[in-house]
Amino acid sequence: MLIDRKKERILAIITAPVMLIAIWMIFFYVPQMKGNAGEILDSSFKIFYFHLPIAMVSYLAFTVVFLASIMHLKGNSSKWDIVAHSAAEVGVVFAFLVLVTGSIWAKATWGWYWIWEPRLTTSLALFLVYLAYLMLRQALEEPEKRARLAAVFGIVGFISVPLSFLSIRLWRSAHPLMFGSSSYGSSGGGLEGTSLQLTLAVNMLAFALLFASMLVYRINNEALKEELEEMKY
Repeated sequence: MLIDRKKERILAIITAPVMLIAIWMIFFYVPQMKGNAGEILDSSFKIFYFHLPIAMVSYLAFTVVFLASIMHLKGNSSKWDIVAHSAAEVGVVFAFLVLVTGSIWAKATWGWYWIWEPRLTTSLALFLVYLAYLMLRQALEEPEKRARLAAVFGIVGFISVPLSFLSIRLWRSAHPLMFGSSSYGSSGGGLEGTSLQLTLAVNMLAFALLFASMLVYRINNEALKEELEEMKY
C-alpha cells in the first residue's frame, strides 16, 4: 500500500516549518516564569512543551496500532498489518522520548531523574509493552502467523494506553495534572495566558505532523520491503 511519494514530500514540507516555529515559540515567545517576588524562575518548565505533545503523540500512535490491528483481523489485509507495524515503530520512539523528557523534568522538579510514581511507572510499562510487540514481530518469520499474532497483541496491549493516561487520576501521584481533577481531589494546574496556550497548541500540531510524516515514511518503506520479499519467491 504505497502512499504517493508526492504527498509524502508535501507533508514533510509542511511539517518542517511548523516544527521550527514551535521550537522558536518555546525559547523566544513564551514569557519567563516568575515567582511571587518577581524573580525569574528556572526555565526547566519549557521542556513541558516538548513532553506533553510527545506523550499525546505516543498515545495516538498506539491507538493507530490498535485500530489497524482490528482492521487486519476483520479483513486479513496486509496493508493494515503494515500500518500497525509502522505506527508501533514510530510510537516506540515517541514513548522513549516521553521517558527521557519526563526524567529531565523530574530532575528539575523533584531532584531525581526517576521515582516510582504512577505516571512514570505506567509510561515505562507502555514503552515495554510495545517494545515487546516489535520483538514478537522480529521473532516470527511466517508472514501470516506474524501478522495475526501481532494484531492480537496490538489489541490486548492497548490496555496500557488508557492505563498510562488515567494513572494520575486513579492513583495518588506526584506528577502534575494539567487538565481536570483526580479521584484524590487534586486539580489540574492548567496554563494561564494566551502565549502559553498558543505555544502548547502549536507544539501539539507540530508533533502530530511529525508523527504523520514519520508514519507515512515507514509505511512506504515497509510496503517496498514486502514487495521485494514477494519478488524473491
